[in-house]
Amino acid sequence: MDISGKVAVVTGATGGLGWDICRSLAREGVKLCMVYGTSVDKAEAQQQELAAAGCDAIAVQADIGNQQGIDVMLKAAEDAFGGIDILVLDAAYNESIPFRDLDALDADKWSHIIDFNLTAPYLAVRAAVPYLQKRGGGRIVTVSSVGGNLPASSSIAYSVSKAGLQHLSRCLAVALAPDILVNDVAPGLMAGTRMTGKLTEEHFNRSKDSSALKKTVDRDDVAAAVVMFAKTDSITGQSLVIDSGRCFK
Repeated sequence: MDISGKVAVVTGATGGLGWDICRSLAREGVKLCMVYGTSVDKAEAQQQELAAAGCDAIAVQADIGNQQGIDVMLKAAEDAFGGIDILVLDAAYNESIPFRDLDALDADKWSHIIDFNLTAPYLAVRAAVPYLQKRGGGRIVTVSSVGGNLPASSSIAYSVSKAGLQHLSRCLAVALAPDILVNDVAPGLMAGTRMTGKLTEEHFNRSKDSSALKKTVDRDDVAAAVVMFAKTDSITGQSLVIDSGRCFK
């Protein structure tokens, strides 16, 4: 599918991967609603960079961990561009908590991670569906993690939230077919992201060395997969693992 002129909402847009996704979509001629939480200066600079390159883009500050923030981002895209065709859910939250330290993963931390990484994406999709349907359908791409495939990540809660996000995407693919296609990208360890920045050096090196390629994942590969899912006419309900050969099914 040609996505030139389509409108994409991208959450987590100022993060390392989110920014790569925005630039990759911009190269396809997509109009962008770049959603961010707190990085005002960074978001404005990135929006100006895209505008200078000829991309029609807006930067929207919204707390997409709650319904009010979700409504803000969707209305901003509607007001600026007249609709939404593509929703990319890249925003996430993690903390580095060793699996064995169950005491450190208390109820509040568990709830916050699960709510932000799993419940909020569901609420975002639920709210976005009428916007997508008004344009005749669309594409939804979630960004999970290889931690959803393996019992190994920054915390048990993070792994569980990402496993849930992958299955949520499959369930939504069934619920929203045939007009809205839903897929997931599950990256492995990436350098230069906020998620990776919260890992200990030991965890980072252990994850990198446990992959077949002994290196971090190229963020451009992940962004390209998001673009592929945004363009597809025949793939839905899939989760694509991109992890330098760490998880083999």
